[in-house]
Amino acid sequence: MSKSCRTLPDRIADRLIVALDVEDTSAARRLVDTLDGVVSFYKVGMWLLFQPDANALIDELIGSGRQVFLDYKMYDIGETVRRGVQSVARRGAAFVTVHGDPAIMQAAVAGGEGSALRVLAVSVLTSLDDAGLRAMGYAMGARELVAHRVRAAAASGCHGVIASPADDPDELRRLAGDERLLVVTPGIRMADDPADDQRRTGTPADAIARGADYLVVGRPITRAAAPRDRALQIIDSMAAGQARR
Repeated sequence: MSKSCRTLPDRIADRLIVALDVEDTSAARRLVDTLDGVVSFYKVGMWLLFQPDANALIDELIGSGRQVFLDYKMYDIGETVRRGVQSVARRGAAFVTVHGDPAIMQAAVAGGEGSALRVLAVSVLTSLDDAGLRAMGYAMGARELVAHRVRAAAASGCHGVIASPADDPDELRRLAGDERLLVVTPGIRMADDPADDQRRTGTPADAIARGADYLVVGRPITRAAAPRDRALQIIDSMAAGQARR
């Protein structure tokens, strides 16, 4: 899977990925209907992965022309990861995540060879800060660990990484020596949103201004009284960030 130039959608709205972190697929379908015409990209992760008709939902999204990010965070032996990524590529998903172990990343890249699928490596979860990493036994803090994993992701041939707004996407590309590296950024909160269980957050405007390519937003939209209006506010904030670049 050879890398190409870092080409982004023309519309800033198409760089917003809404995480379908809702109770079941019926709620996910209702949310997609609510956001129709505003949002074109959706993330499916563990909230829905084990629901009985999760596969049908994924096929519906892809079949309707929407972009799908399968946030599966694959972590297994190389051949299993390679085969798993092959299956994801055949389904027509746009993005898939794997853990940042070099052997896993290399296997994932091999599995996606020849497809349009973009393999993204997880750096450090946005719910973790330095104290959390120390408690897990890491000898380095979040910033150092992110830099280490980003370099490894670039060396392994991954298309991009998952990194928080606080990680400074433009700086990550410099550290990796790869301006083509996609940076997909969760932990996005508007100024009036609660942080929830996130530790390393940022506003849509700040994340885009720092070089984030795509933003992943879940609860600020899924739990909003008016999800469509909230999505539009986030898109406006993204546009303001783009104007600062």
